[in-house]
Amino acid sequence: MSSRGDGVGVLSAVRRARVAFAGVSRRSPARFAILIFTSLILIFTVLFMLPISAADGAPTPIADALFSAVSVICVTGLATVDMATHWSLFGHVVIYVGVQIGAIGVLTVASILGMVVSRRLGLRSRLMAASDTNPLRAHAGPVPEGQAVRLGEVGGLLTTVAVSALAIEFVIGALLLPRLLIDGIPVGDAFFDAFYYSAMAFTNTGFSPNASGLAPFAGDYWLLTLLMVGVFCGSIGFPVIYALTRNPWHPRRWSLHVKLTLVTTGILLALGTVLYIALEFDNPRTFGDKSAGTTIFQSLFLSTMTRSGGFSTIDMAHLHDSTLLVTDMLMFIGGGSASTAGGLKVTTLAVLFLAAVAEARGKRSMEAFGRRIPSDVLRLAVSVALWGATIVAVASVVILQITKANLSHVLFEVISAFATCGLSIGLTEHLPDSAKYVLAVTMWMGRVGTVTLAVALAQSQRRQLFTRPEERPIVG
Repeated sequence: MSSRGDGVGVLSAVRRARVAFAGVSRRSPARFAILIFTSLILIFTVLFMLPISAADGAPTPIADALFSAVSVICVTGLATVDMATHWSLFGHVVIYVGVQIGAIGVLTVASILGMVVSRRLGLRSRLMAASDTNPLRAHAGPVPEGQAVRLGEVGGLLTTVAVSALAIEFVIGALLLPRLLIDGIPVGDAFFDAFYYSAMAFTNTGFSPNASGLAPFAGDYWLLTLLMVGVFCGSIGFPVIYALTRNPWHPRRWSLHVKLTLVTTGILLALGTVLYIALEFDNPRTFGDKSAGTTIFQSLFLSTMTRSGGFSTIDMAHLHDSTLLVTDMLMFIGGGSASTAGGLKVTTLAVLFLAAVAEARGKRSMEAFGRRIPSDVLRLAVSVALWGATIVAVASVVILQITKANLSHVLFEVISAFATCGLSIGLTEHLPDSAKYVLAVTMWMGRVGTVTLAVALAQSQRRQLFTRPEERPIVG
């Protein structure tokens, strides 16, 4: 009788927890998603602090454990410890699982958890998952533009997220494996390294299982090309992958979001490559002693990694200051929306550019590929850009005050953290604990997303029932 009563009590407690869980997700999907994401960071912090996670069997200090957890869940790639040698096999497994969870996005994670708890994918869960593909859905009211993924397709999107991640990582890992075996790496280590690299490429994290990083493979075009393919696939975004898998040979059927993402990404990759060639061809510490073909390839590799990849075959501290500034701008832009990449997103840049072009031509609306873009998309793009710049500026000022370090170096690390890129000039690993916490918060805010964060903090359902008199200030 007692055991039956205990069983009933447990079921009742589980039922109450499920109801409370569903209630929180219904009241504020954005806050619920942030709660889930932050909870994951705390869980992984505890896991990294366990002695079993470290190679030497000693507990990892909380500042390093927390920073590592944020970097893993936010798929950033910055580190305050040597990620290749500090962690044990258990620690590396935790890292691998963490980047897979973090790569699929804040709201998608929340929607999947909601589906697991409620045992179905309801309208609220669909809205939550769709918000990862289009932040406008997080706001009250209608969403007037054509969606990247319609609500009825969200179930297919979640399937695409899981299948594409597994398939792309498996293919890249399988292609990397023979190359590592040819280099004489033992079978077990080669298998681990191949699929570790493939996961870190697709998730745009950039951790390396080797203490020397990519230095031993700096001339291995096969391996570096596969890493670029993985980073590109992860950075274009799941909605783009979803559209390409459904209509790979019919570009006319692609949505405006898909076209803007692919075109802007291609332009940035080419522009970045040209700028790196022009700025670094005479730098003996980077490309100055390389052949023309090697310089072009390495410049393309570096341009691809600024999408949020985080891998590097050169010491970033050896770049000219002008090149560091170009890298700052490319990292700040980042990859595609609803992707494993960070930054403001290429579609945000595209909308701002289209708005400037429309204004210069005296047009009242933005147009691209035969479609008109409504003004509320521009307001969202401006908000994302301003909030992103504000976060970077505040974090840079605070870390400068703490460390008294060089401005260009601090700005580089902060933008890399905010854009969850992971490229580093070596400053992060030498930061005091207080600066590590600041950089960890910057990574968290960059990955959660300025839109999701703003919606969670504001009353997005608030309606204004009156209109104030209009007056135009002088601008410019």
